Amino acid sequence: MSNIPSFGAGTFRLTGQTAVDSVRDALDVGYRAVDTAQIYGNEADVGQGIAESGVPRSELFVTTKIWTDNYAKTKLVPSLRDSLKKLRTDYVDLTLIHWPAPGNGVELPEFMEALAEAKALGLTRQIGISNFNIELTRQAIAAVGKNEIATNQIELSPYLQGRKLTAFLKEQGIAVTSYMTLAYGKVLKDPVLATIAHKHQATVAQVALAWALQLGYAVIPSSTKRENLASNLLARNLKLDAEDMALIAALERNGREVNPEGLAPVWD
Repeated sequence: MSNIPSFGAGTFRLTGQTAVDSVRDALDVGYRAVDTAQIYGNEADVGQGIAESGVPRSELFVTTKIWTDNYAKTKLVPSLRDSLKKLRTDYVDLTLIHWPAPGNGVELPEFMEALAEAKALGLTRQIGISNFNIELTRQAIAAVGKNEIATNQIELSPYLQGRKLTAFLKEQGIAVTSYMTLAYGKVLKDPVLATIAHKHQATVAQVALAWALQLGYAVIPSSTKRENLASNLLARNLKLDAEDMALIAALERNGREVNPEGLAPVWD
């Protein structure tokens, strides 16, 4: 199994000083993993936030994701070197293919092999995938071997539980990273989650994050507010009971928030 921190700070939709402050605050309140991507346009901001935090690089776990424009064998490694410059680091801990983007002109074996090459060159410690369905994960395994794929980072929330895909990944020994665990904040208004939160004297966000952690997933929630960053981190100490987990299991509604045309696969 891969060695991926269970709790990280996401940076999707954060740019400029907002991103710098969010990363610095997250590291200040105790996060040690940060997740970014080339398409977020904030790798330099994340790098600045890390630098300003004063936390030694050796204590951090930094993830970035390769954008579809850079999937070709000739482009992937140079694009990652560019990301490293922006992030002010010699290596990242994890690099993911951001979307499978079927039909974008680069075949899956080509970009997976280019990603494996980036690892062989020492530019990234681990490699993985994001937003891959079962069939595409099988193809990625065929290209580089399942032991090379550290994680599949996928949208998962109490409203989108992805049971078939997560069961398959578990079977393959590929760690699951859940993004959008709060479904763009939609789950924060959920009455069932509110009841569970009240019972544990917790926040609804903590309940949703604790649910994902208890299923063995890593989470990467983001926030621009220091108090929310600190509060979310407390989900690690929240233990939900079997009744809580059963109530949350019943919230499944295939509530997918992110499904960009041309990038996303056909979901199982």
